[in-house]
Amino acid sequence: MEIYLDNSATTKIRQEVMEEIKDVYENNYGNPSSIHRKGLQIEKKMEISRKSVARVINAKPEEIYFTGGGTESNNIAILGHLNNSSNSEVKYNIITTKIEHPSVYNTFKHFEENLDVKYLGTDETGKINISELAESVDENTLLVSIILVNNELGTIQELDKIVETVKKKNKRTKIHVDAIQAFGKIKIDTNKTHVDTISFSSHKIHGPKGVGGLYIRSGCRINSVIFGGNQEKGIRPGTENTPGIVGFGKACELVYENFQDETDKLYALKEKYGMRLKEEIEDIKINSDLTILGAPHILNVSFKNIKGEVLVHYLENKGIYVSTGSACSSKAKSDNRILKSINLDRDYIDGTIRISFGYFNNLDEIDYVILNMKESINEIRKFMK
Repeated sequence: MEIYLDNSATTKIRQEVMEEIKDVYENNYGNPSSIHRKGLQIEKKMEISRKSVARVINAKPEEIYFTGGGTESNNIAILGHLNNSSNSEVKYNIITTKIEHPSVYNTFKHFEENLDVKYLGTDETGKINISELAESVDENTLLVSIILVNNELGTIQELDKIVETVKKKNKRTKIHVDAIQAFGKIKIDTNKTHVDTISFSSHKIHGPKGVGGLYIRSGCRINSVIFGGNQEKGIRPGTENTPGIVGFGKACELVYENFQDETDKLYALKEKYGMRLKEEIEDIKINSDLTILGAPHILNVSFKNIKGEVLVHYLENKGIYVSTGSACSSKAKSDNRILKSINLDRDYIDGTIRISFGYFNNLDEIDYVILNMKESINEIRKFMK
């Protein structure tokens, strides 16, 4: 038996998406920049995909730019907003949080020599303090970048309050949102929430890897940081990954059509797993909100007196796949700054795993997972004594 519970790292591609990708490789393999029929055919398919992506966040198709993935989208947005900022005599500042994904956190670190970089703390649930944000924004704040759904905890930030707070203090401040774990999982409406840029990724919603998206609000100008041709209006030049883009579009179409049913199923899975784990296993701490106040697909759990990576390998041997956290951070030789930010007890930090759900998971898997998790933890704890 194989039970994949690492959907926040990546998802298994859906069959409907695979068929669209295969069709592009076999029949619509032209370059969309070519002016002949083959080029026009694939260009038309790309624009259909752009509309499908836009619909998920209630945006205009022309506000969607295709990229090579979520990390690239975050970098293009942040670097694009801040390009040339270091040339000014004014000491500008930029603001983010201590619990950002590495693609944002490390990009902000890059600017520490030239800009005043402020990192907002969080409470024990992973939410930022709106008052601290208000105190941090001033007339010299260029950019605020916030992760909407934390990739390890599943914490949902209060985006409307964040936008209102920032714009009240400085209307010129740009707001970027890392929505890579939020896209297709929680409602995002760009008509109601006036942010400047939003990043998202295909492979988190059962689409292909190697393709992502960036929303840039109409009227918002960001500087190019990659140079080449005029693909994606010069924001992301280079020959487009057309199979990936068409597959991404199909994945978005499926997400949009079944949004409520799928999110309801994910919430049910998260709640059931959380309750069963607390009932069956001693010395456990659930770090994710089990209600609709947290993301539907992420369950972060800590077990006292075990090593998370050991548990991951125990479960792998039984066909169960979970993770110790973000795939982009899993091989880093450092303490988990996300768990430290929520002041998780040291006895629990090392024993933390992330269980994340997707389209292919169901309630029938729970008994097998909980039984093997309980047996594995008990065995590990015997060795750890």
